[in-house]
Amino acid sequence: MSVGATNNTASADDLQAIKKLGEGRATLKSEIAKVIIGQEHVVDDLLTAIFSRGHCLMIGVPGLA
Repeated sequence: MSVGATNNTASADDLQAIKKLGEGRATLKSEIAKVIIGQEHVVDDLLTAIFSRGHCLMIGVPGLA
């Protein structure tokens, strides 16, 4: 059995969609960071859960959000 090479080049539409997604993530991160102050790792984990359509349980010391 032989496996043929696949074409892994991205089209202009794909690159534009990736750029738009990155910009949206940056906007979301800055808006969430206005509420969750000083906890960049928590914000990154929250965005990972949102974009992967998963769940996220945020636990922390009261008053630090």
